[in-house]
This record gives sequence, structure tokens and C-alpha cells, in this order.
Amino acid sequence: MVVAVSGLLAAGCSHAADSYRVVHTYPHDQQAFTQGLVYLDGHLYESTGIEGKSSLREEDLETGRILRFQEVPDKYFAEGLTDWGNTLIQLTWQSHVAFVYDRATFRFLRSFNYDGEGWGLTHDAKSLILSDGSANLRFLDPATFHVTRTIAVIDKGKPVTQLNELEYIHGEIYANIWHADRIARISPTSGQVLGWIDLTGLLPASEHSTAEAVLNGIAYDAAHSRLFVTGKLWPKIFEIEVVPAGRESSHSPHRTN
Repeated sequence: MVVAVSGLLAAGCSHAADSYRVVHTYPHDQQAFTQGLVYLDGHLYESTGIEGKSSLREEDLETGRILRFQEVPDKYFAEGLTDWGNTLIQLTWQSHVAFVYDRATFRFLRSFNYDGEGWGLTHDAKSLILSDGSANLRFLDPATFHVTRTIAVIDKGKPVTQLNELEYIHGEIYANIWHADRIARISPTSGQVLGWIDLTGLLPASEHSTAEAVLNGIAYDAAHSRLFVTGKLWPKIFEIEVVPAGRESSHSPHRTN
């Protein structure tokens, strides 16, 4: 059965929010405190948080089976994740350090330091893009890890704070908002919010194990135009189709679990 949700005006937003249609669901480790999600070349990578439980994982999308697992030292709370070249880069929350791994083997290559907290991480063609829970996004040189510019994310003249997990899709930055069932689509040039995706009801409340089991995790399969979303401690990863605001779900049904 296809699940479709009508668009609403997201709370505090100036745009009528796009809605979603669930295309497919996949199993996900409900013990994973998801902080970063990447899909690349047929591989799903995940960064999980909490001191003493943080990890880097490669997972089989279809079965949820963990194919490769790298523990993060207990003192670190791992956060956002992105790819760059043949590497994976993983943030930490308040330790001001990021880890760089070989993508194929998870071999640790090096670390680098940054100011402030680390929340979400993605990249465009030239820069890493980092969120820190504020309304600001920092662009970093991937060679030196120095900040090259910063944008403030604004909607209707007001800053949008609590920016969390990030994904760069078709020239826009998609951002989870901590403890909100919505994703902001952000201009990487101006910081203006271009639109919202309302994911209310995606995971039934009965399947939320704790108050911290919130929406967090965006990955995009560029080769097949598939958008995946999940949450912290969620038992499922969802492939969704974004339905533009005002458009009814009148398409032919898509396969879903």
C-alpha cells in the first residue's frame, strides 16, 4: 500500500509545505542513534551517536544487515557524515574533531579540528558544508578544512535554528530540523529557505521508542533519483517521493513494503 500525506503549512514557515509519498520501506537497526546518512555507488553508510555507542557503518539497504562496522572511541559522540572523493568524513558533537576514513575499508586516515559543535555534514562540488545546531551553515575547504564562508539560514526574515543532518540535492541543501517532522530546502548561495517538506506521520508515534527518536537522516541515490529518510532509533528507513504543495497524490501506485 502506498502511503500519501497531503501538504500542510509547516508551523512557523512562510511556505506551504510539500508532502510525501512512501515508495518503499527498509529495515533499520532500532538501536542506531542516527546522526548521518549517505548513499553512494550502491552503498549505504551511517554515522551513529552517543558516547560509548558511536559508530561508522556500512549497511545493506534491503535487509538492514551491517556489512562493515567501525567503533568510535568511547569519549566521542559521533555526528554528521559525508563522502569526499574516496573518503568518509565523520563529525563529533562537542569534541571539535572530525575523522577521515578510507571509504572502501573504513581505515582511519587522519583527523582535523574545527570550532564549535558538529551536527550535520554534506558537500557540494567544492566545499564541505557543516551545521552546528544554529541557523548558520559553514563551508569548509576539503583540503585544509578551513572555513571559506558562512551563510545564515532565513525564512520569512527569521533565522531557522536547530539545523541538523544535511544532504546536498540538485543544487539545494536539505536539512533536518532537530525535533521537527520537516525538512528545509535551502539555497546554498543566499541561505533563504526555498521550501519545506512536511514528514508528519511518517513513523507512527507507537513506533517511537523514546522522546529522542526523532526524524534525522537524509540520503540521496543520485544514480536512481531515490530519496531516503530515517530517524534516531527508528526501525525503518523510508524511500519517499516528494509531492509538491497543492498537488494531490494521483500518480500510479508505487511498490512499498
